[in-house]
Amino acid sequence: MIYEIAGLRVEIANQHAYTTKFCQAYLSKNQDLPADLTAIVTEAEMQEEREASAGFSDGYIENICLYRSICRQIPAKNRFLLHASILERNGKAYAFLGRSGTGKSTHTKLWLRYVENTCVLNGDKPILEYIDGKLYAHGTPWQGKENWGYNGRAELCGLCFLEQAKVNEISKMSLSETSSRVFTQVLLPQDEENVVATLDLLDKLVANVPAYLLKCDISEEAVKLSFEQLTGETYGPTMKSED
Repeated sequence: MIYEIAGLRVEIANQHAYTTKFCQAYLSKNQDLPADLTAIVTEAEMQEEREASAGFSDGYIENICLYRSICRQIPAKNRFLLHASILERNGKAYAFLGRSGTGKSTHTKLWLRYVENTCVLNGDKPILEYIDGKLYAHGTPWQGKENWGYNGRAELCGLCFLEQAKVNEISKMSLSETSSRVFTQVLLPQDEENVVATLDLLDKLVANVPAYLLKCDISEEAVKLSFEQLTGETYGPTMKSED
């Protein structure tokens, strides 16, 4: 079947029903036009993932491998996977990044709680696309354990790297620091062409999207800091109440 993912027609050659149901919101209405790329999984890839994901069904394991196959091909199409939680507000997207356990899901929930007109474009594995000097974040079926997201697109206007701290503070990151941190949040392809394309796209991301380091606790004050830096707006009484 062919799916519309990140502006591409993607043929997914799955053997298990899990992925068919998982990706149903992205199913293309036109199955006759050719695909831009095809995602397939070898038995060797399945076996390797079985060893890494013991206890999960073959359908789930195949689904992981299929997305990995997609993400290794898309750099040649000016796109790449960014491991992040993407919030969308008034047509603009903001990415929250960090190592596992640093609080991406928690900070996302705080924005949903306190900031009006906010929704999650993708909670875990969005695809970014570079178009005419701008980066756009796309929703994908792969949304993380909270299953946050929808099939949409928004211009990426800021990166916010998270670190846990007792005192809230935010600072603008240098290009070199941003490059170092963002590199750990992408999936590098296996072939030279797509590796080179990925590195070029990362350069474009760093050059075109401002990045901040937020050291924070779990509080509204942390939301205020990230909101004002990322949006350029004043956090105030128009925001949601604690209720």
